[in-house]
Amino acid sequence: MIDKNQARLRRARKTRAKIAELKSVRLSVHRTNSHIYAQVFSACGSKVLAAASSLEPEVRKSLTNGGNVGAATAIGKLIAERAKKAGVEQVAFDRGGFQYHGRIKALAEAAREAGLKF
Repeated sequence: MIDKNQARLRRARKTRAKIAELKSVRLSVHRTNSHIYAQVFSACGSKVLAAASSLEPEVRKSLTNGGNVGAATAIGKLIAERAKKAGVEQVAFDRGGFQYHGRIKALAEAAREAGLKF
């Protein structure tokens, strides 16, 4: 019997394989009940070019809760700013096997509005 997490990772594997095949920069998202994390990986997949999470002290000051749509929107904007600072405009969105809904969707839309293209 596969549990929820193994099923999610199985779904994520297919997306990651496709992104690796395209050799494009990847925006990876991970969510837990209480926080949301985003990382931008280089095309080879071995280097983190930018990262943002609701765990960071300066982000936590402005948020009451790290596990809601408001936090996801803030992290989306922040990751886009940091990626652009690192010279990244175009990314492939890796939702990590999570459904494109709620917090994942909010983060993606905020990153798009802040100027990341995917």
